[in-house]
Amino acid sequence: MDTVNDAYTNLEGVINEVITILSTYALDVIGAFAILAIGVWLSGKVNVWLGKGMRKTKKVDETLITFFASMGRYIVLAVTVIAVLGQFGIQTASLLTVLGAAGLAIGLALQGTLSNVAAGVMLLLFRPFKVGDFITAGGHSGTVKALNLFFTEMATGDNVRITVPNSKIWGDSLSNFSANPTRRVDLTFGVSYNDDIDKAMDTIRSVYGEDTRVKSDPEPFLVVSNLGESSVDLLLRVWVDSGDYWGVRFDLTKAIKQRFDKNGISIPFPSRTVYHVGKAGE
Repeated sequence: MDTVNDAYTNLEGVINEVITILSTYALDVIGAFAILAIGVWLSGKVNVWLGKGMRKTKKVDETLITFFASMGRYIVLAVTVIAVLGQFGIQTASLLTVLGAAGLAIGLALQGTLSNVAAGVMLLLFRPFKVGDFITAGGHSGTVKALNLFFTEMATGDNVRITVPNSKIWGDSLSNFSANPTRRVDLTFGVSYNDDIDKAMDTIRSVYGEDTRVKSDPEPFLVVSNLGESSVDLLLRVWVDSGDYWGVRFDLTKAIKQRFDKNGISIPFPSRTVYHVGKAGE
């Protein structure tokens, strides 16, 4: 009988202890679950809100939208976890110190990678070029095929793929040959000093005047630019659509040369006269 009473007493003590623990920490547990549920819900909403907000501008790249939306979501989740730990009385100050030190160490180890990410964010935000543009950047020239947070992928004129870290592109000068709708074609032609300059210039005008790709506004520019050692140099400048640049450049060069030949206008080349001086008596 005493054994039964002792067991009952022990059971009663355990139950009372459990009740005491529950009554002491129940509110903390309920509060923690509430904070966790609200934090998870809010993180999803922040992800959606940031995405919709940035898409309304229509100026931010989709890659950047996804990056910032996800970053906002994870920040809310991190704050939620810290708040839940604090609800149980855990000292979060020391935890934040440890996390800060770990983040600093990781940042130093990944310094080059993080600089590429920062440069990628700036490139996607300010958009000095877009996919399909022909650029010169980071010591390379090519058509942009892809741009992400870490690197930019280009294809050269002979279709060689080049991968350039974003930090090299952002930290150096960049030339975008596709940014403007029109470009200027500069060509120089040398004619002989014995030829009629006015006839040569009229010949050039007749050639570019027949090319419908050459724009009349701005007006084509043709002048005598230089008196060289063996030729009179004529400078031609015409404006064309950016997509017609190389076609017009090559076609005008060929057509003007052929028209010069037809009209008897010569294109001289440098020459040297060599005098042989022999010994006395030869």
